Amino acid sequence: MEEVPHDCPGVGSAQAGRGASCQGCPNQGLCASGAGAAPDPAIEEIKEKMKTVKHKILVLSGKGGVGKSTFSAHLAHGLAEDENTQVALLDIDICGPSIPKIMGLEGEQVHQSGSGWSPVFLEDNLGVMSVGFLLSSPDDAVIWRGPKKNGMIKQFLRDVDWGEVDYLIVDTPPGTSDEHLSAVQYLAAAHIDGAVIITTPQEVSLQDVRKEISFCHKVKLPIIGVVENMSGFICPKCQKETQIFPPTTGGAEVMCHDLKIPLLGKVPLDPRIGKSCDKGQSFLVEAPDSPATLAYRSIIQRIQEFCSLRQPKGENLVGS
Repeated sequence: MEEVPHDCPGVGSAQAGRGASCQGCPNQGLCASGAGAAPDPAIEEIKEKMKTVKHKILVLSGKGGVGKSTFSAHLAHGLAEDENTQVALLDIDICGPSIPKIMGLEGEQVHQSGSGWSPVFLEDNLGVMSVGFLLSSPDDAVIWRGPKKNGMIKQFLRDVDWGEVDYLIVDTPPGTSDEHLSAVQYLAAAHIDGAVIITTPQEVSLQDVRKEISFCHKVKLPIIGVVENMSGFICPKCQKETQIFPPTTGGAEVMCHDLKIPLLGKVPLDPRIGKSCDKGQSFLVEAPDSPATLAYRSIIQRIQEFCSLRQPKGENLVGS
């Protein structure tokens, strides 16, 4: 996994891509394009395109397999339950696009219009875009180097006709590599509300999440907070809680306290979450009384509250 160098100057620095620590970094060229060299014209084009998008949220995870895409999907489902809220879900996990499956949209295709690519709509107020819609088969491997991935992300942000949107949720792959730098660089001028970081309780996940938090600080990406996924299992029969992944170092709660960042909540394990994702259905609807659903809803509310506080002054509300 490619990581940001320990002494990375950050993409917003004049030394980005030029400093001594940048030598040998696979993202050196991408960073250098915004440091003294002629800026990528796509940055201004994307800024213009994003004027119709009110809030932009990145969902990150340092470790793979912690439920990041599952959380992104249910964040979109939860926000879209309000018919007056327009939601867009963008999957930039180029090599492992699972959003089409989780959202029940496998086999759908992207259509071109005069105003750009049209997202695939699950509901009238919930549009989805993923490289998975561009593959002839869900089993096809995407074997691309960094520049081609960056070009795809640029195209998603610049050429998709999202329309008037309240929330754009960007589901990212694990780590701190090309896709993350591209998303931050291209959206920086368009005002990103912040990142939601997903972890599980065990230290092997937390150590990678600390790297993700460091990445956010380096690139000046606000952190909305951390979600601890798979946080214990509550038996549906006796309601007794069992720690499947013991928080040997205190879990996300201790980490967030030490690093002074918000813990948005803990989502317990529920086998029905996986079943709902495999069927392409919303777990929030399938199991409305589950402790996991209650946790999701509390976390979604906190994210909405955070975004409302970061509403830029003078910005019109979508549809107002």
